[in-house]
Amino acid sequence: MTQAEKEQDNGKEKEKERDKEKEKEQQRGVKRPIAPPAIPDPLQEQIQSNFIIVIHPGSRTLRIGRATDTLPIILPHVIARRHKQTGQPKYEDAWLLRDGLNKTESNEQRQNGLKMVEQAIWSKKMSNGVRRTPVSAEQARSYNCQIRPAVLDSSNRVKWTNTAHQPPHLVGEEAVYVNPSDCYNIHWPIVRGQLNVHAGPGGSLTAVLADLETIWSHVIQKQLEIPLKDLKYYRCILLVPDIYNRPHIKEVVNMLLLNMGFSAIIVHQESVSATFGSGCSSACVVDVGDQKTSLCCVEDGVSHRNSRLCLAYGGSDVTRTFFWLLQRAGFPYRDCQLSSRLDCQLLQHLKDTFCHLNQDISGLKDHEFQTRFPEAPALLYQVRLGDEKLQASMGLFYPTTFGIVGQKMTSLQYRSQGDSEDPHDEHYLLATQSKQDQSSKSAADRKGISRPGGGLDGEMSAQGGIGEPSDLGRGCGSGGSGAGGMKGETEFGTAQGECLMGAGELEEPPSAHLSRKTAIMSQFESKALGLDKAILHSIDCCASDETKRKMYSSILVVGGGLMFPGAQEFLLHRIINKMPPSFRRLVDNVEVITRPKVTWKSHKVRIKLSIAWEGTSFFIHLHLCHTLGDSKMCAGSSSYNVLF
Repeated sequence: MTQAEKEQDNGKEKEKERDKEKEKEQQRGVKRPIAPPAIPDPLQEQIQSNFIIVIHPGSRTLRIGRATDTLPIILPHVIARRHKQTGQPKYEDAWLLRDGLNKTESNEQRQNGLKMVEQAIWSKKMSNGVRRTPVSAEQARSYNCQIRPAVLDSSNRVKWTNTAHQPPHLVGEEAVYVNPSDCYNIHWPIVRGQLNVHAGPGGSLTAVLADLETIWSHVIQKQLEIPLKDLKYYRCILLVPDIYNRPHIKEVVNMLLLNMGFSAIIVHQESVSATFGSGCSSACVVDVGDQKTSLCCVEDGVSHRNSRLCLAYGGSDVTRTFFWLLQRAGFPYRDCQLSSRLDCQLLQHLKDTFCHLNQDISGLKDHEFQTRFPEAPALLYQVRLGDEKLQASMGLFYPTTFGIVGQKMTSLQYRSQGDSEDPHDEHYLLATQSKQDQSSKSAADRKGISRPGGGLDGEMSAQGGIGEPSDLGRGCGSGGSGAGGMKGETEFGTAQGECLMGAGELEEPPSAHLSRKTAIMSQFESKALGLDKAILHSIDCCASDETKRKMYSSILVVGGGLMFPGAQEFLLHRIINKMPPSFRRLVDNVEVITRPKVTWKSHKVRIKLSIAWEGTSFFIHLHLCHTLGDSKMCAGSSSYNVLF
């Protein structure tokens, strides 16, 4: 018998044995288990990127568009509302003016800042090894005072916005060019990265949210050509500052979902978005905007909470300082006023055109500019300028030049005190920490009680003071991103406060230590750090030397406030000269990226969508939930939960 025949006989015998076993089971009444039917996986919802609207609101500019658009729509983030009653007093939010400029110490502080700038310009040699020869403002003034404008052809004269049909509101450029004699109030709903809530007309939270809704709805309907009734088919991506006001963001999310009718929304931080847009896995992100400068260290898509820093100055402060320097040099357009919308627009243009950070450009040079205003002929001016173009730009590194007195200039990340309407607020997240975190915190508390100042943590928390117990005792190196947020932009994180004090100060009695810490924090918040010092401070608050090394190796500058010629080399020189000597040996190469080559782009990859525009991008989980650095947010139109 062959081998094949043997295998065939064995198979038949096995089948007979299985049949006999089945018969025995049936006789005993034993039933074989029935396998459950296979449940097919639920089909994943396919979200098309052209049904995603990206909103990036700024203090002066609004960027908005579809995820598939090549470029966003960019327009002034301003609204003009018509008076409801005849004879109502007019109100207009300031553009370049701000609080703290009319103090008696302002001019003295401005002069002292200018002296420091002049000393810094003289101390740094040019590329040929020669020191710059300072140019006195009097040299330019004697020439500029003699200049008279030339009248140009006024056939293309700029016109005021036509309000004959009495529209209830105007948005963007139309609002900027509203005639001051018309019965309209001008509102900028965002100031220094936060909602412009104030005591004046239109300054309530409800009014500001209404302005945002009106502006965004107008752009979506008129320029994106999307009917508002169709927003239920769209999803929204909202970009927010790194240090944000949690209750305000919550109200904005409610407005987008409930009032405007988006089906879902995701909130993302600017710093994390910037790293994805530039292709950097880790970077110290420096966002120099029009009215605020924010810094944050991002490592592998995670924003280090203790490294977040917000400075209450930006490009508009440089513009105002440039105007002050122009006046010292005999600015020929003598009717220019900071209270005029159109003059402010002209000064912004002059700053963007003339200012630089290239120390090789020296001496007096002649320039020209035009003024085109409604109901006035177009004029051509000649102006001779020297170091004013460099001095104004250096105000970002010597902010005392701005002359701002008595204002809170620095904001740090602060742990939220909770939200009574949110079941998963800060207190819930703290109470549901892992057992390991709770045991380590208990050990730290027991260790703290054994010290003379051990009762400080609980006392400060009970008084609603600077931070939560889990934050106290951490140094600048505690770069974790635990759950938490920002109650307000003017408050400070405890880890940063610890960095401002010596280690030996913890041996003081609790009350003395608390008062001392409060005094130091109050002094720190009124101090305006220069941009280079703020970068070093933010990097120094990272968790480890390895993380700090990554941050020094990649400093990413975004925003329009530092886009001056020569800014990259200038900032690199100051960072290298001021960074700790120990890191000069560890860091192979300090790189400053001031103009990341990023455009508005989009592509869909099954679960993730990456969207970027002008140095800012979005990394979105299409399940519409994302860990927001130190908090989580998940939202939908029918049921949603916001955890800020």
